[in-house]
Amino acid sequence: MTMTRNLLKRRIAVARGLEPGDVVLKNCQIVDVYTQTIQPGDIVIADGIIAGVGGPYEGQEVIDAHGAYAAPGLIESHIHIESSYVSPEEFGRLVVPLGTTTIVADPHEIVNVCGLAGLRYMMEAAEKTALDVRFMVPSCVPATPFDHSGAVLEADDMKAPLADDRVLGVGEFMNCPGILNGDDAVLDKLVAAYEAKKPIDGHSPGVTGKDLQAYASAQIRTDHECFTLDDVEARLQAGMYVMLRNGSACHDLPNLVRAVTPANLRRFLLCSDDLHPKTIFEKGHLNEHLRLCVAAGLSPQAAITMATLNAADCYHFDDRGALAPGKRADIVLFEDLKDFHVLATFIGGQKAAEKGQYLLPFTRADYSAVGSSVCIAGFSEEKLVMHLTSDRVRTIDIVPGGVVTEKGEALIHRDDRGDFVYDPQADIVKVAVVERHHGTGCVGLGLLRGYGLKKGAVAVSVAHDSHNIIVAGTNNRDMAAAVEALEGQKGGMTIVLDGTVLASIPLPIAGLMSDQPAAAVDAAMDELYAKAHHILGVSADVDVIMTLCFMSLPVIPKLKLLDTGLFDVEAFDFVPIELG
Repeated sequence: MTMTRNLLKRRIAVARGLEPGDVVLKNCQIVDVYTQTIQPGDIVIADGIIAGVGGPYEGQEVIDAHGAYAAPGLIESHIHIESSYVSPEEFGRLVVPLGTTTIVADPHEIVNVCGLAGLRYMMEAAEKTALDVRFMVPSCVPATPFDHSGAVLEADDMKAPLADDRVLGVGEFMNCPGILNGDDAVLDKLVAAYEAKKPIDGHSPGVTGKDLQAYASAQIRTDHECFTLDDVEARLQAGMYVMLRNGSACHDLPNLVRAVTPANLRRFLLCSDDLHPKTIFEKGHLNEHLRLCVAAGLSPQAAITMATLNAADCYHFDDRGALAPGKRADIVLFEDLKDFHVLATFIGGQKAAEKGQYLLPFTRADYSAVGSSVCIAGFSEEKLVMHLTSDRVRTIDIVPGGVVTEKGEALIHRDDRGDFVYDPQADIVKVAVVERHHGTGCVGLGLLRGYGLKKGAVAVSVAHDSHNIIVAGTNNRDMAAAVEALEGQKGGMTIVLDGTVLASIPLPIAGLMSDQPAAAVDAAMDELYAKAHHILGVSADVDVIMTLCFMSLPVIPKLKLLDTGLFDVEAFDFVPIELG
């Protein structure tokens, strides 16, 4: 809404108590993130803006909060909507009832598949939800030059999106080596952000010392890839904001929240990064992050500050982040400040959700421009034969609770072709990445330990960050059948046993997202996960899909698989499967 003299006159009159507001929330316990206090009072809203706090105030509509805690609307500082497997409109319908009113979304996944057409679709879809979605233009498309993604985004391609007011800045800059080595094409992307005067998010796992100083000197503002308290301290000292991450696969927050003190509180944000519907339905969104913070000993005011004012300051959301006069009326009412059960969510002064229900009209955007994105050529079961020359091999070792892997070694059995033979006594299965964007016929092969799979195969077209098809299995027949099933349904997830599909979830939007309601996706995932765990034997402490789809991410240590081969992230180069 454009500010006019008359609107301003009315707001001032409402704030002075001379006129009633549009809405007044009475009898609140107001969380003040500026003073870290909680005060009783009213909140009066005029034209979507908070006119006054304290009161008493009157309004044309009076809502009695009955002593509920009023806090600023929660701000998600870094998330990939695509990893929720639902569209932006559906994601908004899912998280607004949980108190989230603004998110900073990096559409890195769909842009890696579809290029800028993916970004355009995401922005169009986001207009269909009350959730305020601010997009970052992805910085690393592809994430590395070592595999095949669906698109390439250079600095010149980023300039038009960066000029769009709906684009907040540049997404997580994963190409640390490119920055440290002064790669011209990489530095041009940074310069594009500087010229647009827009912030740059970071991604620097394992970067320390002078390398971290160099990375921060490129004006990288944030990092969500801290794994230790030393990582946190180093980034704080380098002037960066630290994002405490708690998603479906990565649970760093409970450990790292111990680093938060009254002195450094204002340099922490809360983020999910990757979050699927099952986690949201069972635990929540940022309200779950608040629960974890308070359980770890932080005050509710401090936890809420990290989810509101800090994010607003970091990204220059000057119109929100606090309950104060002149701020946008993004407000969440909590029943308590321990479990953070949400009673109602207001966005721009409008009640958008109440008692877990999204209240506003819901429509979907057309996704036909990004709807057909699985193009496999030259694939056959024969492509899965390994032709090993040694029984001594490297293995990708899963570390439960995260996406970092270890470099393992093992002795395995081979058949007369040199192909890997599954041993029920060893927790090692074959894993393959099948290129799905350009029909190159590339298939990367490796061995995965710690997944727990005892029979059949699991496949998904969500494989960070290039999003080729990744499949794990005990035998080539089931692995090939799973890949072919995904080709037939234009992407998604599937599990196969004895050549038969046991469960599948189509993801027709770029092979990444469903066009169905989140509850339907969640129910389908329940079925797929149950069968994967109970029939195929995937370990109970392993996320069937989320864990598998990160096994091809070449910017997270230590060993990953690309469609072009086995990749050592620390050496930033390919390595053979055989050890000699």
